Amino acid sequence: MAIANLHETLLSYTLRKNQLNLEISQLQSQKQLALYSQADFSHIQAQDEQELRDFYKALYEGDADYQGKYKDYTQIPEFEAELNKIAAKYQDEMDQIAVWENQLDAQITTNSAEMEEVNAYMESIKSMLSSNIQEDFKFGLN
Repeated sequence: MAIANLHETLLSYTLRKNQLNLEISQLQSQKQLALYSQADFSHIQAQDEQELRDFYKALYEGDADYQGKYKDYTQIPEFEAELNKIAAKYQDEMDQIAVWENQLDAQITTNSAEMEEVNAYMESIKSMLSSNIQEDFKFGLN
């Protein structure tokens, strides 16, 4: 009877271990998605900034007033303000992704710690199961 209970407990821990492995895999996939999202936003931000640079460069080169006032297009006050708007727009998105990534890291750490506990319990149960089987075998021989 004790052997059956230990075996059932071992199976329940094996199930939990498999669930944790699946959860960790899913969390790591989501973390990879977060990394891809960061790369996408960085790329889009760079494209928007380049379009802004091209616009102000063309504006500067086509306007003698600007050429007289400023050394180059980057000194135009509106350019800097627009560049800051783009950076702020994407910074909010990047901050949200960073928070999400930190939450995923925390959950992966929690699940990994639980996995270590489950592994330790499983080893203990295997040891008890082995010990009980040996005792039952010795009892049957006497």
